[in-house]
Amino acid sequence: MRRDDDRPTLQNIVSTAKLGTNLDLNKVGLNGKNVEYKPKRFAAAIMRIREPKTTALIFKSGKMVCTGAKSEKESETAAKNYAKQLKKIGNPGVNLTDFTIQNIVGSHDVGFHIKLESLHMHSQSSKINCRYDPELFPGLIFRMEKPKVVLLIFASGKIVLTGAK
Repeated sequence: MRRDDDRPTLQNIVSTAKLGTNLDLNKVGLNGKNVEYKPKRFAAAIMRIREPKTTALIFKSGKMVCTGAKSEKESETAAKNYAKQLKKIGNPGVNLTDFTIQNIVGSHDVGFHIKLESLHMHSQSSKINCRYDPELFPGLIFRMEKPKVVLLIFASGKIVLTGAK
């Protein structure tokens, strides 16, 4: 029987969307709430909202990257909220399209220590795609083919999963 705490905890959802129009980022930076735009430092306006707590990178081309959501639904809600805010500050042509989840990051604690040396040795004899070099990185890097996900496995029993779509 599976318990809820046996499932990984979602830590970050990264999504992209198109806003359907080019944007004047100077105008967005001057008129938007919680917006940072420093074109000499970075080519996108950085906009933040509190609910759901996320950050969006908004590009002149009308493309947007949204990070920080804890679920796919939250990420989509955030993207819609950013589009709504951009309309409010004088961009009537904004129309959210092509919303896509690009990456899902999760974490889990298996509740026991893992012998990474042994796991690495076993994986080498099984032709499983993993790397372990504790002088470079303290975790074992395990690359799954299907689904295409990377697991960072640590001796403490903590695992980070990334790359899921």
